[in-house]
Amino acid sequence: MLPFDFVIIGKPVPHRAKDKSALKAWREHVRATAQFCWDGQAPLTDKLSVKITHFYDAPPENVGENLDSERIIKPVLDALNGVIYVDDYQIADLDNRRRNLNGSFRIKGMSPALADGFCKGEEFLHVKVDLLRNPESVN
Repeated sequence: MLPFDFVIIGKPVPHRAKDKSALKAWREHVRATAQFCWDGQAPLTDKLSVKITHFYDAPPENVGENLDSERIIKPVLDALNGVIYVDDYQIADLDNRRRNLNGSFRIKGMSPALADGFCKGEEFLHVKVDLLRNPESVN
């Protein structure tokens, strides 16, 4: 069951987007993808660690300076409420990253979900949820 990971194909719509219908559609897409991948399991009730990596498509020299990562993750975390976890207050560790699809990567032990994301050849988010392993750690 855990760790659990899945990918959301498509360009994320940030929180506070001007196009509210696009934001609503994105949240629904995230939620539907999560429900499909989670396969009807009950939402988790434990403290959690969540890692979200945005694999964006841009020229190799682009370091993602026009991407606002913190606005990208909020709609995702909200959409997972009641599906993967009861409420996002359970997330004690949150790792938010972005990587250019046109960069080079060193990957060991790639999950089938992450491999699927790369094989689609489109921008995507990789979401990994796990139990909080070291609640006493501050670094």
